[in-house]
Amino acid sequence: MVNVMDNLRYLPAVHQLKKDKCFSQILNDVSVSEEVLTEWISEQVDIVRNKMIKNELHMEDVNREKLMEYIFQLLEAKVDSFSENQLRQVVNATGVVLHTNLGRARLSRQAIDQIAETASSYSTVEYNLNTGERGSRHDIVEDYIKQLTGAEAAVVVNNNAAAVFLVLKAIASGKEVIVSRGELVEIGGSFRISEIMEESQAVLIDVGTTNKTRIRDYERAINENTGLLLKVHKSNFKILGFTEEVDTDELAEVSRKHNIPIYEDLGSGTLFNFQRHQIGSEPTVQEKIKTGIDIISFSGDKLLGGPQAGIIAGKKPYIEKIKKHQLARVLRVDKFTLAGLEGTLKSYIRNQEQQEIPTIRDILESSETILEKANHFMKELKSKEAKFNCHIEPDKSKVGGGTMPEVGLDTYVVNVKHERYSSHDIAVKLRNNKIPIIVRAKNEAVVLDFRTVTWEELEMVVEAFLHIQ
Repeated sequence: MVNVMDNLRYLPAVHQLKKDKCFSQILNDVSVSEEVLTEWISEQVDIVRNKMIKNELHMEDVNREKLMEYIFQLLEAKVDSFSENQLRQVVNATGVVLHTNLGRARLSRQAIDQIAETASSYSTVEYNLNTGERGSRHDIVEDYIKQLTGAEAAVVVNNNAAAVFLVLKAIASGKEVIVSRGELVEIGGSFRISEIMEESQAVLIDVGTTNKTRIRDYERAINENTGLLLKVHKSNFKILGFTEEVDTDELAEVSRKHNIPIYEDLGSGTLFNFQRHQIGSEPTVQEKIKTGIDIISFSGDKLLGGPQAGIIAGKKPYIEKIKKHQLARVLRVDKFTLAGLEGTLKSYIRNQEQQEIPTIRDILESSETILEKANHFMKELKSKEAKFNCHIEPDKSKVGGGTMPEVGLDTYVVNVKHERYSSHDIAVKLRNNKIPIIVRAKNEAVVLDFRTVTWEELEMVVEAFLHIQ
């Protein structure tokens, strides 16, 4: 039986490892200080020690030389890991347009250029050029939002979850908020309307049932302590069958009748009318504003196609109250988000959103264009006599990001098998590519949907597959 304590005596000390030529060579090759490299090699020694104590180090004839060699292997792996950014570019070949794990919306070239310009210089984030005095960052995109939505005022925070919390805290803290039981939803990251309401110190009053809520349910719940009527758009799921709900127009009438503000959390939110293209049933922000709603909030990085942000729009008295709340500073966005959002909103104002914003362009991409990409991919592999078995079949793409859950976009996918490798093996090799390629796996094949792959990226995908031999 291996005597762990006997083997531990072979473990070299950090100062001994630093004297080895391998340490000097690595130090010359990597752009970190000696202090950092010393810390890293100390970490590797601790890792090896713990493995030895747990009897997890499978090494015959343990000796100091072998342990030193192993520690330097671990150190080189650590250095290699450092040389690559943790936030990396990937190619999304899943066909999911708003892939939450892959960063949701890709930004337009206009938004990217504006962010780069803002990042590389000083900017007017809180400076008024007309007066030469301090300005407000709220002003940077407010006029664009007002013009596009018809709202009286607007403010931007760092995401829509923050927008919900801020609205509840600023408008209804300590008061009752009436919401349909069927709208007490949970979205990604375990964000629950009921729990965020509790955190905001608003008092939840749920009315109706899971599948049926009527206008009289709201009417009966209203009293002198009612501070807000809340409607939550069910953007990430659908209830079918024996259902009934109160639409925004009806609830807005109740709001006016009782002089109680109404707020709708629209979730993903869109400024583009996808229904005109027979895609989904998402209402536009403009339509909601026309109902006379007091406050509405929606995401910037979903169907809007911009950077992560929570956009709050509505009637000026309420928006001004929200802007003045102490949490507005806590939840404010930085200059990069504002730059990206400005670049995105300008595309809408120029009526160029279909041409310039990748999210809209990808959702509207025709199945014929996707088939053209699929055929190009297969032709390239065949011309290089790659050892793959491929075939194309019709399928459905997803919008993703918790939006339009009922929508399947017509597409074509390429199913790829290899003579020797399993679908799992191929997926791993693609993830380990210099620029990782993310695919779906189905049965024994990997599945590629080129809806979310540009023509430039398509060549990267081809090269990645050709390296798998």
